[in-house]
Amino acid sequence: MTRNNPGRKGFSTRAIHSGYDPYEGPGALNPPIYLSSTYTFPTVEDGSARFAGEQEGFVYSRTGNPTTALLEQRIADLEGGEAALVTASGMGATASLLWTLLAPGDELITDKTLYGCTFGFFNHGLAKFGVRITHIDLTDPAKLEAAINPETKAVFFESPANPNMRLVDIAAVARIARKHGAKVIVDNTYCTPYLQRPLELGADYVVHSATKYLGGHGDLIAGAIVGPKEPLSQVRIYGIKDMTGAVLSSQDAFLVLRGLKTLSIRMERHSENAHGIAEFLSSQDKVAVCHYPGLSTFPQRELAERQMKLPGGMVAFELKGGIEAGRRFMNALQLIRRAVSLGDAESLAQHPASMTHSFYTPEERRLHLIEEGLVRISAGLEDLEDLLLDISQAMEKT
Repeated sequence: MTRNNPGRKGFSTRAIHSGYDPYEGPGALNPPIYLSSTYTFPTVEDGSARFAGEQEGFVYSRTGNPTTALLEQRIADLEGGEAALVTASGMGATASLLWTLLAPGDELITDKTLYGCTFGFFNHGLAKFGVRITHIDLTDPAKLEAAINPETKAVFFESPANPNMRLVDIAAVARIARKHGAKVIVDNTYCTPYLQRPLELGADYVVHSATKYLGGHGDLIAGAIVGPKEPLSQVRIYGIKDMTGAVLSSQDAFLVLRGLKTLSIRMERHSENAHGIAEFLSSQDKVAVCHYPGLSTFPQRELAERQMKLPGGMVAFELKGGIEAGRRFMNALQLIRRAVSLGDAESLAQHPASMTHSFYTPEERRLHLIEEGLVRISAGLEDLEDLLLDISQAMEKT
């Protein structure tokens, strides 16, 4: 077997081993959890040097902890970034980064479709403090070229988008933004670095809800930012320490480290199950359209193959019959759980019009391309046959 970089170990090997040598300590196979809020200094001079950033070391766990530092090193390695910063949630990551990068009078360009809480933070949070939020269809790079201007400081999007699976050409958007001096931020939660690495395609920053696939077991809340080292040090000192306080606990960092060890094999199984679900749904008369990057009918199939290793574990489909059909289908599910998260071992389904995007008006949902009958499924790790039987019986009752 040959690699493009023979000196660099493979993804799964790095996800398990990167940054930790058990022989540097007592030989423990798993890294320790450091349960300390504060850290001692050998001398006053050492303490002064650490506060001034002239000496490496920990001061207080709001700005760093040995367990979270290992997780940061490992996530940065997997994403191909210079550095990473872990946070208490995915929204903590997005908020801490943007509170640092943006100021009143700046513009943030973002896609029409966003995770509901991200939409809320942009339009009810940043906008309240003088940041102009501009939603455009980023699936067409020409529209970004027409909209970007000297006040545009950042371009933010998800690809695939939550919940309708629209893709954005990361490389094309990055080329346009770079020409105008704007930073590109990609929410890579759906794909993880195993399926897609936006930094390699030209993005400046990647954010994650590590609650999802990176943790993988539905037992923690966490987030991450990956990007250049020096700017991220400013996010740590300003965005985290002063603005949000979105500090990840060492216990949860340990659980994410555990989740990373199986990330590659889980993403393979998630994708396999999602593909089977999507093919089944696309054959159903009650389904108007199924959105999944692995389907031959997916309009952006070529782009998916170009920037994603696999189509991923998320499926969205639109039921004929609108919001009531969506509710009936959801209530009929038996094995698949009704829940708003994703990336767990358990398959989860949610109806955006009734759940995550219920605070949008029907007009806002239409504007942001979220149909009333849209259902999103996070394909878990169960046997595909059992999942299809559950979807089939729910479809009969829709």
